[in-house]
Amino acid sequence: MRELDGKVAVITGAASGFGRELAIQCAAAGMKLVLADRDAAGIGATVALLPAGTEVLEQRCDVSKPNDVEALAEATYGRFGAAHLLFNNAGVAVSGPTWTTTLDDWKWVLDVNLMGVVHGIRSFVPRMLAQGQPAHVVNTASAAGLVSPPGSSVYCVSKHGVVTLSECLHHELTLGKLPVGVSVLCPAFVPTGIGHSERNRPAELADANPEGEIYAELMRKAIAAGKLTAADIARITLEAVREGRFYIITHPTIKKAIEIRMQDILEERSPTNTLRVTPN
Repeated sequence: MRELDGKVAVITGAASGFGRELAIQCAAAGMKLVLADRDAAGIGATVALLPAGTEVLEQRCDVSKPNDVEALAEATYGRFGAAHLLFNNAGVAVSGPTWTTTLDDWKWVLDVNLMGVVHGIRSFVPRMLAQGQPAHVVNTASAAGLVSPPGSSVYCVSKHGVVTLSECLHHELTLGKLPVGVSVLCPAFVPTGIGHSERNRPAELADANPEGEIYAELMRKAIAAGKLTAADIARITLEAVREGRFYIITHPTIKKAIEIRMQDILEERSPTNTLRVTPN
């Protein structure tokens, strides 16, 4: 995927954060865009930031709903006839002790963060394989998919799931010598709106962790202190796509925490609290 000009990029979670910056940079590279999000007004705000003349399909889409994602794929192929670059990017977060986490917390986060990626793969990859042109899938995980900080069990479970899902998909496509590449994006703390995910929480899943706010406030402070911007993450991600890299670890300092976790596993010792060794 070294050449992006004229290709089609599909971006979920395009109304803000990484999704918005990916849209801006994909458009600058000459790509046609399919922008999807629950927030239709936010998609419009993203479109307003794009270069004049960018071809854009806007689609309201809740990635937790398989029918919405299937409709997104149908609309993409109906409009452009192909999808070359898929960003399964939509995500939400909750915080708090595992034992007070509610079933609504689990359902909301897993349905968006993990099943949203599953739905994207199921709806787009078969079409990508059939279109006869090289394609690439980028699944947004997190550094939380590689380590296990306290107060983040729901989020970590969802993001660890995205990492291993991406690894399995990579192996399967590689074994079949199929023309679809895969990357998994694992950023650490970046100032985006994910620390305020509750604004998009469905009313029917409103039962939140009663002890979550203390952890959530700590997380928001860490996110706000992040040294890289969403635009930086988008730039690094597109560079990785062009280079065909699988793991996109945008914050190299997180590797120390990953190494400690791996050593804990290999030496069969109790887990280290890697939050204490995880700078921004």
